Amino acid sequence: MTLHAATENGLLAMLSRLSELLPPAYARFRPLLAEALLFFLDHLSPRRQQAIFAAQLALPGNASRSRRLLALFRLCPTLHKLGQVVAHDRRLSGDLRRRLQELETLEPADSLLAVRPQLERELGEVAGLRIARKALAEASVAVVVPFVWQPAANEPQQNGVCKVLRPGVEERLQEELAIWPALGSHLEERCVAHGLPVFDYANTLESVARLLANEVRLDREQAHLRQAAEFHAGAPDIVIPHVFPFSTPTVTAMQRVDGCKVTVQDLPPREMRRRAERVVRALLAQPFWRSGEAGATFHADPHAGNLLATPNGRLAILDWALTTTLSKRQCEAVVQLALGALTLNDRRVRTAIAGLGDVRDDEQLEGAVRQAVDQVRSGRFPGFEWMTSLLDALAATSAVRFPEEVSLFRKALLTLCGVAADVSPDMALDGVLVREGASQFIASLWWRPWIWADQRPRGGAHVSNADLFGLGAELPASALRLWAGSRV
Repeated sequence: MTLHAATENGLLAMLSRLSELLPPAYARFRPLLAEALLFFLDHLSPRRQQAIFAAQLALPGNASRSRRLLALFRLCPTLHKLGQVVAHDRRLSGDLRRRLQELETLEPADSLLAVRPQLERELGEVAGLRIARKALAEASVAVVVPFVWQPAANEPQQNGVCKVLRPGVEERLQEELAIWPALGSHLEERCVAHGLPVFDYANTLESVARLLANEVRLDREQAHLRQAAEFHAGAPDIVIPHVFPFSTPTVTAMQRVDGCKVTVQDLPPREMRRRAERVVRALLAQPFWRSGEAGATFHADPHAGNLLATPNGRLAILDWALTTTLSKRQCEAVVQLALGALTLNDRRVRTAIAGLGDVRDDEQLEGAVRQAVDQVRSGRFPGFEWMTSLLDALAATSAVRFPEEVSLFRKALLTLCGVAADVSPDMALDGVLVREGASQFIASLWWRPWIWADQRPRGGAHVSNADLFGLGAELPASALRLWAGSRV
């Protein structure tokens, strides 16, 4: 079937109407999304187009749009990942979120026969290893296959899983990633035609494409798993799967962890709130506040399928293919941004933002910061959610171009906020962050008299003694700004 034939059958028009799944608040972006989807499909190979349209034809005639979207995303690894990112975005309808959440843990569709030759080639010489005859699950780029390993006759058996790439996924991923930069440029042109804000789509999609290419680098994931295990070694309530020594660059053999998705409501509300706090503490608060001179490394794909609640109440964090690292200086800039907002100091906020990205439009930056600080003046707490809404507004107007690591951090934070809210709507994300930061600050009090005034060493909540003195000195001016603002 050619793309032209598919158009005649109405399938292409039907797929373009998937843009109507956008919530009403974003209705003006529906034509742009429809054009983006058509551009993406049109640039796929005829063979890929045939597979996509065949999957659509196989659905019942009355299949819902969200079900058709799921069928499309499942055949396109980059769209699959995009669906996982927004699956807990509470701005989307409940039905669409539930459909997208099915992408987090899929029943295996690729036959184990397709990957068994690779497993036998890579792991066939491992003594005491027995690979199961049925796959356990399927992810956006990989198939998960269970195994049992007994290193020696007098040693206990160990349960594990092999993560191996889905057949043909590398080719599909590379084909799709090559489309994204051109799609970004196309979207910028169409924004002008539709009278929409011109977002820096080209740079953003190109950056994300380069990062998603790491999804198929299983050797890198193994290194990330070891780093994460070392970081969380002292946390009895966190589980990072152990990497077995017979892993190879194309097969990750790791400990099997049993549990349910963290969003499953299987405990009383109070316990669910504690589970949500554990998620935020492990994935955001502790990495941020305990960062060393090398910076803070974050799990960049924290959807619910990668977060399991174990039967003994621990949190297991899986799939470390994607990570992002904020430098020590960037972490300090985030704190300076919050301090500037707390003191209602627009200039300090703008300076902090300049430390996070490349300012392209000073006038737009000044206006966005003024609006954000006014929100603080009206009672909004300047925490991470306030900060990311400001960064998103700046990125949407192209006033500031943020580097890849900051963009990926914002994406991960969007996913994490949605997951945490689905675990427990009663949990306050900023409350967890403030408590962890305060703990780190209190622990630093004993050595603060012995450091330079402008020094911000590890474990000091990213603030120097000079920051603290300046904060106290600025309180009168902050009170005056608050009083002046309240009289406008």
